[in-house]
Amino acid sequence: MATSFIFRVLDLMKKLSGTTRFLLTDERAYTSMGNGYWEVLLQKRLMTTSKRVQDRSKKKRVHDLEIATEKWKVVSKMLFFMEVLKREPEQIIPLRSLEQYRRQINLPKPHKISDFIRKSPKLLELYKDRKGVIWCGMTKEAEDLVEEEAKLLEEHGEKAAEHVTRFLMMSVDKRLPVDKIAHFRRDFGLPYDFRTRWIYKYPEHFRVVKSEDDIEYLELVSWNPAWAITELEKKVIGVSESELPTPGMLSFPFPLKFPPNYKKIFRYGGKIDNFQKRSYLSPYADARNLQAGSQEFDKRAVAVMHELLSFTIEKKLVTDHLTHFRKELVMPQKLMRLLLKHFGIFYVSERGKRFNVFLTEAYEGSELIEKCPLVLWKEKVQSLTGYRGRKRRIETFNDFLENEGDYDLFDNDSEGKNGFEELEDKEDEEVLDDVSHVDNAEMEVGEVTAAYRGY
Repeated sequence: MATSFIFRVLDLMKKLSGTTRFLLTDERAYTSMGNGYWEVLLQKRLMTTSKRVQDRSKKKRVHDLEIATEKWKVVSKMLFFMEVLKREPEQIIPLRSLEQYRRQINLPKPHKISDFIRKSPKLLELYKDRKGVIWCGMTKEAEDLVEEEAKLLEEHGEKAAEHVTRFLMMSVDKRLPVDKIAHFRRDFGLPYDFRTRWIYKYPEHFRVVKSEDDIEYLELVSWNPAWAITELEKKVIGVSESELPTPGMLSFPFPLKFPPNYKKIFRYGGKIDNFQKRSYLSPYADARNLQAGSQEFDKRAVAVMHELLSFTIEKKLVTDHLTHFRKELVMPQKLMRLLLKHFGIFYVSERGKRFNVFLTEAYEGSELIEKCPLVLWKEKVQSLTGYRGRKRRIETFNDFLENEGDYDLFDNDSEGKNGFEELEDKEDEEVLDDVSHVDNAEMEVGEVTAAYRGY
């Protein structure tokens, strides 16, 4: 009986690890150890072989930041709908045409898009024309918010141009594919016409060039020494226009913030201290000669990610988007592992389909410490999203039609595609295609708990 149990244990362990590491040659050796030993061994094996980021220790979870991720999930869907409507000539669209965006808003069947829209009556409205076609449009309050956002994006333009320029300055060849930069459009506070107009507005900073294989790149035009100073340097020593340092070795420690219930900080305190004291190469210095896998290489990668997150309006990014810049920014292949390893500097939330990485120092609880006008605008939208009241009856377009006459818009085929060219749709597909290659699946809990081994 005991032997049968042991072989079942070994068979399960073989499936878990791909090889049986504890195989003994003498069958009597199995039985002499007893079931209790093997139960403990199996439990230990199960606890240390997980390759899912979601299976990390709960003590490392920052619940406030999980809340911050969760509260933006619905508003991000609403912002997507508002973008779709804004691209339409009359800012209205047949309800059926919104079906093609189910994947983008992560709304699987049998859930109805109409039910989602009717939960936010302060932002979106549904109307039925005389032919029975249901249309979706924005309320007056939503239209005012769209106009306000346009003004804020215009005001944010100079700061966004600085961040994009500094992004180029950190890259190896001082140029980046436009398609890849577009992943960060919302995060950097770039306008909707980023590709068609905005990238041509600042010729003193960057220009668009095409490679031999017809790929568009944004290329640095001039190096600005005042922008080659990291955000961390500015906080620690400030900036003096008369004495601008040349990018080189830095020794500034990164701000750390751990979960209040995380007590292993005492165990790893010495290793963390050694890591903090180690010098590292500035993100703006040439990193071609750094050896991949070295301590210097990894710490510079931490500095690059810290700088990139500092550029974003919400101090967070989708981890999938970061992985696209491994080569251009000289970062490790297993980037997710590095992010989880330094969870006092970064925090990775696995809420939703994609992981988000936060800059922990920028948050107090679930709230950003410093909120730019674009974040405050987003909070306005959030406050009007997801109102759960009594469902309204779908109104008709009769009054509108009487005033405007038989408008050609209603003669269009409601089944056809609308005119909205969602540029991020293509990017989302590319990212989803690359999900299987993202190193989330390579992460082992055992390696995270030994976070600073070797330091």
